[in-house]
Amino acid sequence: MSYNLRNRSLLALKDYEPDAIRFLLDLAVELKRSKAVGNEIPRLKGKNIALIFEKPSTRTRCAFEVAMHDQGGHVTCLDAGSSQLGHKESLKDTARVLARFYDGIEYRGFHQTIVEELARYANVPIWNGLTDEAHPTQILADLMTMQEFGEKPLHQLSFCYLGDASFNMGRSLLVGGTQMGMDVRLCSPASLQPPAELVTEMRALARKTGARITLESDPLKAVVGADFLYTDVWVSMGEDDSVWQQRIDQLMPYQVTTALMQATGNPRTRFMHCLPAMHSADTEIGRQVQEKYGLSEIEVTDEVFESDASVVFTQAENRLHTIKAVLVATLA
Repeated sequence: MSYNLRNRSLLALKDYEPDAIRFLLDLAVELKRSKAVGNEIPRLKGKNIALIFEKPSTRTRCAFEVAMHDQGGHVTCLDAGSSQLGHKESLKDTARVLARFYDGIEYRGFHQTIVEELARYANVPIWNGLTDEAHPTQILADLMTMQEFGEKPLHQLSFCYLGDASFNMGRSLLVGGTQMGMDVRLCSPASLQPPAELVTEMRALARKTGARITLESDPLKAVVGADFLYTDVWVSMGEDDSVWQQRIDQLMPYQVTTALMQATGNPRTRFMHCLPAMHSADTEIGRQVQEKYGLSEIEVTDEVFESDASVVFTQAENRLHTIKAVLVATLA
């Protein structure tokens, strides 16, 4: 499949047509294969991109940097302390300046309106590396991973996201799964479901794509037959630590355990997580949570995370290949 995405920004996955997403996934598979066998063609020689990080980043930053290096291009990283973005210089002015230097700009931060404003005033592609509302590059990697491990076409696969479905991951998985015609299940307390207007929009889209959308509060009902169980941290970046107790009280029934994996009735169910995961007390935050709340495992148990059913590290690797596909498609 061929699809022209040159000079298009990626602000949210719902801005891309299903065929455009399929094209990116096909391109990512091709790029992953060519990197593995050592015959990758560098298509971005002479290209320069800027990465703006107002939130910390590991996988997104590394994926963009390695992808651009593999393709022969160059990267400049700017964090909150090394740019004037929104402080001494308006977003509008920053966008117009950086667009004179760079062929594309990635932004990872807080509000969706920021990445949208950058796109409005920069005449180069803008890529959303994460906002509070959307995480499109992560969803591309997730779809690629489901495609790899699902053993069926995407539209025949089902996944269940458990936890806080009101934030960027729950929303974005709803969008991506609906566009691909999948069996999409979001399992959370009623107070942590995606915004009603987004659900209405996706149900309308589902009538065109054949997707099945289920919002459920009972994990044992939601997971039956699912090909993938997916979860994320219960307190997102930028949220105050004071919400931990509330989230633990709300979400402990949604912890992914071996028993919940078995409750799918599907012996081939895989576990997914966008990382970082709080599956042990081996991190500073993990130790703090353990000391304060007496829990060493939060959204997923260590047994599940380290099991053969877990595909989280392939999922993380696929950030590289799908981000590379976005760069090649929009810049080359």
